Amino acid sequence: MQKWVYLLLTTLLFSTYLTSCENFLSEPTPPGKSRLNVVKNRGKLHCGVEGALPGFSFVDQNGNYSGIDVDFCKAVAAALFNDPNAVEYRNLDSTERFTALNGGEVDMLSRNTTWTISRDTTVGLEFAPTTFYDSQGMMVRADSGITSLDDLQDKSICVVAGTTTELNLTDNLRQRDIEAETLTFQQADQAYAAYAEGRCDGMTSDKSQLLGRRSTLPNPDTHTILDVTMSKEPLGPVTKNNDSAWFDVVKWVTYTLIEAEELGITQANVDDLKQNSEDPTIKRFLGVEGDLGEGLGLSNDFAYRVIKQVGNYGEIYGRNLGAQSQFKLPRGQNDLWTNGGLLYSPPFR
Repeated sequence: MQKWVYLLLTTLLFSTYLTSCENFLSEPTPPGKSRLNVVKNRGKLHCGVEGALPGFSFVDQNGNYSGIDVDFCKAVAAALFNDPNAVEYRNLDSTERFTALNGGEVDMLSRNTTWTISRDTTVGLEFAPTTFYDSQGMMVRADSGITSLDDLQDKSICVVAGTTTELNLTDNLRQRDIEAETLTFQQADQAYAAYAEGRCDGMTSDKSQLLGRRSTLPNPDTHTILDVTMSKEPLGPVTKNNDSAWFDVVKWVTYTLIEAEELGITQANVDDLKQNSEDPTIKRFLGVEGDLGEGLGLSNDFAYRVIKQVGNYGEIYGRNLGAQSQFKLPRGQNDLWTNGGLLYSPPFR
């Protein structure tokens, strides 16, 4: 009898221990221990990017970074430090990005990362608002005769490991009963190099990535992106889960870029509007009135800092992907909701 009592007590104690561990792991980060404090004390943002994707994040021979994802890093730095250059970029491939974020190597990801339920839950990530609504596509050689996914029967396709693209490809081939060889690569550079060498007939990824990477191939015009949509790919900044103070900063800086465009606030007119506008919404947004920044642990003029030094969403899109860029990519879904797009910010009040 004593043996059974002992076993019962031991089981109960062990169960209590496991429950306490689970509660500890699931508890939100205390405000004083938030990543926000770490970043502020360091005086620099560590931002994880792709680093080789023109239009999104690309580093040139002089070590200068550019792209829409890079500008979102700069926007967070501007809000925090009034300095968009207070950023240290880390180039991360698709298989190491989440480990780097959860391990604290970077403070946030701004790296063409798709928002999915499993990443939002079991992987332990927190997704800020979508900054680019994308979809998966397929790139082939223009003279290949391939005009649809069905034409890839008995052919080979290159894909990057650790991406939603990999599973989407498998699903699409199964749905269409297409037999094709899949060549998987650890890094995007390896996959595109294999495609350029002719080792595979097709290259699949987000359409935006295919567009950017095509521009780096020896003869871009000899490659075409098929008019097919294989998935939904909502892309945006990412932080580690259970740290609401830091997540709120990244989230609302992202919304700042969208709200500024809707309000018609640009780099060129933000000073004038801050000084002369009588619109209470604009005065509150730019920190002339109210204390919206204080609630985030930022200065009340954080939105002014962001727009003055980085611009609004439309300006960021225009210079990296739109009319002022080499891509001339129409806004489409990535336009404001007032223009028929999907971009929408909650009120700043």
